[in-house]
Amino acid sequence: MAYVDEDGTSGSGEDLNMLDGHKRRPTVVVPSGSGGRKRKATGDTIVDAMLEIAAASKMRASAILKNEDMFSISKCIKVLDKMRGVDERVYFHALDLFENSSSAREIFISIKSGKRLPWLQCKCGVPFG
Repeated sequence: MAYVDEDGTSGSGEDLNMLDGHKRRPTVVVPSGSGGRKRKATGDTIVDAMLEIAAASKMRASAILKNEDMFSISKCIKVLDKMRGVDERVYFHALDLFENSSSAREIFISIKSGKRLPWLQCKCGVPFG
């Protein structure tokens, strides 16, 4: 592995691991995001960055699961069961719609309650009014 000294020279071997009789930490040079300048990143910095990425990934996964629960099939069925005036044909068509389309579930839960039945009737070709 190559190491970069403070003066910009590089090399490998034990002589670079020792400075004035003390062990040195390896330094990795990584390109920065701006104009060719370089910054030094220690192993700890890289580990910290990886831990931040992992934490962000966990938060994103949690948010996705929460969103999926919010528009789950079972939640849609609970809302559907509480609605009045849903005939059997529309009810069973809605179940198929919920099973096959996550976007339909999201629309169904998100629209105002007074618009849900007309929306479902429109989706299954039943005249409403």
